[in-house]
Amino acid sequence: MAINLASLAKNTIKPPRIIIHGDAGCGKTTFGACADTPVFIQTEDGLGSLDATAFPLATSFTDVMEAIGTLYSEPHDFKTLVVDSLDWLEPLVWKHTCEFWTDKKGDANRLASIEDAGYGKGYVEALGYWRQFFSGITALRDERKMTIVMIAHSEQKRVEDPLLPAYDTHDLKLHKRAAALAEEFADVILYAAVQTNMVTEDAGFNKKRTRAVTTGTRVIHTVGQPAFLAKNRFNLPPVLPLTWADFAKHMPAL
Repeated sequence: MAINLASLAKNTIKPPRIIIHGDAGCGKTTFGACADTPVFIQTEDGLGSLDATAFPLATSFTDVMEAIGTLYSEPHDFKTLVVDSLDWLEPLVWKHTCEFWTDKKGDANRLASIEDAGYGKGYVEALGYWRQFFSGITALRDERKMTIVMIAHSEQKRVEDPLLPAYDTHDLKLHKRAAALAEEFADVILYAAVQTNMVTEDAGFNKKRTRAVTTGTRVIHTVGQPAFLAKNRFNLPPVLPLTWADFAKHMPAL
């Protein structure tokens, strides 16, 4: 393809690819269910009493990819895909990796566990299937104009930074290689939590103590801090109420 001034084009804003993570029960699935005309791909049975449309519970990586393929190829009016959840998808990716493992000679050699590949090779191989998944949902975003919402649980991870003392952070509950790939892929990463304020009070004997007090208000953080993973490419306010309506009114593509 020849590159010249005639090939220039203005950037068009596409529907976002969103990851929302947080502790269990904080409202992540409800957030996704309130998006515009959503359909769920479930890898865990987490809809509860929510009124939502969903594919049958996926029990294999193939189930997930077939659901994505169906949304890509068949007529429908869904505008949002919600994947619930990434950390329950991960064992399906590992199982698929083990089932289709080949040795150095290219011969089929099914593994009993992702660890059996040795030296982290199984996790590296699994990234190829993660890329298939991300490519599939990106095709839905690009070709079917669907917003993508991926739900994940959080876990505390230790960060060793040569420029700072070691600290703990709330990160995606995924293997580090898959987590890094997901973080690169997402346009928005939201951290969902109950709002907490630090209160300083008199401890007696001319001493002060600081403690955390929760307000009960559920919020989403859109900008990362040492305490949690978050990011966005849309100049969002740092903190928003944990509702789809409050989030959507700040998003140019929604």
